[in-house]
Amino acid sequence: MTRKPHRNGRGFFLGAMLGAVVGFLLGRGAGNPVLGALLGAVVGSAILYRINPGPWKRD
Repeated sequence: MTRKPHRNGRGFFLGAMLGAVVGFLLGRGAGNPVLGALLGAVVGSAILYRINPGPWKRD
């Protein structure tokens, strides 16, 4: 019996939003807030999509 890896669409969306805000703030300090927001959204969504598990669907 194998388990499916943890995947969560809500974590993906939340990671994109939080990553974009943090990336914007860091990018503003570095001189390019748009690029920082885009990179932050990608990294944040990838991390929370994998790490933040949804509820297990037990049979």
